[in-house]
Amino acid sequence: MSYSILNLPDGARIAYHRYPGAGPGVMFCGGFSSDMTGTKAMRLDDWCRQRSQAFLRFDYQGHGASSGHFEDGAIGSWTTDALAVLDQLTAGPQIIVGSSMGGWIMLLLALARPERIAGLVGVACAADFTESMLWAQLDAATQARLRQDGVIYVPSCYEGEDPYPITLRLIEEARQHLLLERDGLPIHCPVRLLHGMRDPDVPWQNSVRVAEKLASEDVRLLLVKDGEHRMSRDSDLKLLLELLAGLIEQAQNR
Repeated sequence: MSYSILNLPDGARIAYHRYPGAGPGVMFCGGFSSDMTGTKAMRLDDWCRQRSQAFLRFDYQGHGASSGHFEDGAIGSWTTDALAVLDQLTAGPQIIVGSSMGGWIMLLLALARPERIAGLVGVACAADFTESMLWAQLDAATQARLRQDGVIYVPSCYEGEDPYPITLRLIEEARQHLLLERDGLPIHCPVRLLHGMRDPDVPWQNSVRVAEKLASEDVRLLLVKDGEHRMSRDSDLKLLLELLAGLIEQAQNR
């Protein structure tokens, strides 16, 4: 599959697909160990093309077609990738769609570039997952092994997928970017959160905590009782697109 490359000053190469169209633009931030060819990214791409809506999807370093090794990545470096994409490859107001870890990164983008963000759509928003869903759930022996070896491998919930490498650097660096222990998040744009109540990876209560922390009063949380983590069924994607369409219309009418 063809893609374009954004060359960063440090030599990193960020792979991306961009579709020029009407504003506000839509930018997709994928999840941990995911890439820009996933189901949600491709459905959003098709939908935006049908509407002639500007759209951009990309791979963080160590993911998909971008340069780098996955084990070298961290929340800060992946957020830096997303900021470079936002700053250099998009123009005007953007609606960020963040899936899982991408939901954490979209919040960090909104804090870093509030003037560029017209709205946020989080799918199974995994803010702070490294601390509350990884580190806190490791027993003492596994924590000790991670400190000693620098990496452990966590089995995937999904059949046929390799275990995920979890590095000590990932855990420790992420502590600089934790959001849910703050008094509040000064994010004032409209926010829509979509979460499955049968999510085995990120509890739906995490999206409730995000909603509570946001300064914006225009926040809606949609829970899907039989929804799982990926929220990639046709019915889930329909809900996602309805939320996105509403935010686009809202931004265009301001």
